[in-house]
Amino acid sequence: MVALKRLASVAMVVLLAACAAQPVRAPLPVAAAEALQAQREAALAPIRDWALQGRVAVSGGRDGGSARIEWRQQGADFDVWLRAPVTRQSWHLLRQNGRVRLEGLAGGPRSGSDAQTLLLEATRWRIPVDALAHWVRGLRADPGHATQLRYAANGRLLGFVEDGWTIDPIDP
Repeated sequence: MVALKRLASVAMVVLLAACAAQPVRAPLPVAAAEALQAQREAALAPIRDWALQGRVAVSGGRDGGSARIEWRQQGADFDVWLRAPVTRQSWHLLRQNGRVRLEGLAGGPRSGSDAQTLLLEATRWRIPVDALAHWVRGLRADPGHATQLRYAANGRLLGFVEDGWTIDPIDP
């Protein structure tokens, strides 16, 4: 019984210690956060082969939606699948050896040499595909044109605006 009381007392002390207030750290100065982001971009820029799976949400006025995305990048070539769960529609955008192919459209696949132009002509969507390869990794495509950068207290990039697009990576 005494051992049980001691165990309960120790457990209470541990629980109370866990509830103790943690010191609040001052946020990093913006210059320090920008330096961390520049280091991160410099470390990731040389990585030309990567893949991701996740969800993407796009909003453009009254138009928008969400989809599952699978992206494989190998140098300048990419293979991107978007699957919309609500409409059960899917699109496949592929670039190999400088040629782009878009599948999943009414009327059949379309081909071209520039992904952004092909998407605009086929869907009327202006999607900066080459910039997306940076944005999906939480990077700025053109750091000189990115504005309204928002950083967490620890210096992690929370989001930014670039070329009229608002990028809010969930966990860059």
